[in-house]
Amino acid sequence: MPQSIPSDSVGLVKPQVLHFEQALRLKSGSELPNFDLVYETYGKLNKDRSNTVLVCHALSGDHHVAGYHRMEDKKPGWWDNCIGPGKPVDTDKFL
Repeated sequence: MPQSIPSDSVGLVKPQVLHFEQALRLKSGSELPNFDLVYETYGKLNKDRSNTVLVCHALSGDHHVAGYHRMEDKKPGWWDNCIGPGKPVDTDKFL
């Protein structure tokens, strides 16, 4: 767990949940009767929403991409080395 949040981190983030009641048919023919989409956001959208970056992945079943959920976390999100101030997905640029 960090003693403090590193300066190149997106900081503490809160997971958000969007619940879908409608069924989702999968390519296999199976169907999810309903589901939750869990996601994180960093910063704020500008007026024309041109500062948005969507990270879609199949590397992990975990939505936690960057930053920390709590100070007690032992490690940051799985893509923390790529997302944050001065990193490849620069949150100073896309904030």
